[in-house]
Amino acid sequence: MGFLSGSASFVRFSVEGELPENALDFIADRVIAFSFRDIDDTFDEYSIGWVSVLNMFDSQFKYASYAAGDYITLTLRVDERKVSPAILKKFVAKEEERVKQEKQVPKLGRSLKVEIKERVRTELMRKAIPVPTTYELCWSLSDSTLTFFTTNKKAHTVLEDFFQESFNLMLRQQIPYVVGETLLNEEQAARLAMINPEVLV
Repeated sequence: MGFLSGSASFVRFSVEGELPENALDFIADRVIAFSFRDIDDTFDEYSIGWVSVLNMFDSQFKYASYAAGDYITLTLRVDERKVSPAILKKFVAKEEERVKQEKQVPKLGRSLKVEIKERVRTELMRKAIPVPTTYELCWSLSDSTLTFFTTNKKAHTVLEDFFQESFNLMLRQQIPYVVGETLLNEEQAARLAMINPEVLV
């Protein structure tokens, strides 16, 4: 579990864009504005936001600060209601049989089947308990890098989109090719440019 555990897998990003002069005040405002909103007592299917790295139920950071010196540490929490395809198929078939018997017809039209499927899916979704997923990150303000503690590519995409929405900053994954660009002199960089970046991913 992230960087608080004994071992961790992570990916580094460079943070591209300029923070305002009052960076910490700006970050504080944006973290709270994009903090996690609980959906346990609603019918919403999806929620995403920032919470404390120490407690995924602390979205207002009452018990621990996310700022430590030059670093910002946050957890990205995603809650999602899901209904498995097998469960949906079972209850749709059951409802179709009930409607056929009620209407005394051997088969149902396509539009009615679509309506039944959507209605059953909505009912099951409302009963489903949101499943939480958390990903921790550490953002260095001085060198504009961010360490994200998962190698899940879908999570990377979620982070990139939500980070940009939260802070108006872009994330660029630091594959070896990109890191090399920052370390080499002009002549070496020209030679690097002749290499396909994919061989260094």
